[in-house]
Amino acid sequence: MGLIDGINKIFDHRVRLGIMSILLVNAHADFTTLKEMLDVTDGNLASHLKALEQAGYIEVEKRFINRRPNTRYQASTVGTAAFRKHLDALENILGKASGNTQK
Repeated sequence: MGLIDGINKIFDHRVRLGIMSILLVNAHADFTTLKEMLDVTDGNLASHLKALEQAGYIEVEKRFINRRPNTRYQASTVGTAAFRKHLDALENILGKASGNTQK
């Protein structure tokens, strides 16, 4: 098995990495919160959320608050497991890379 085999391509983009990081630390986050925390445009965020949803990594809840639409996201069980595996792979790479450096 190669050093980067555990890396999940879905999380290659920094916005998706940010979304999953936020959702792993928080039970859920709405669209506006994600947009503000990641400092991205509506369209950019929407496209990355859609990719994560299609992969089954996030769950979407649409509701109304004071008659205004509100979309809330949370990491799915599958998404949480995949993201943790991705983080483990990154830690493995860092561990092996630091073990192979010569001083």
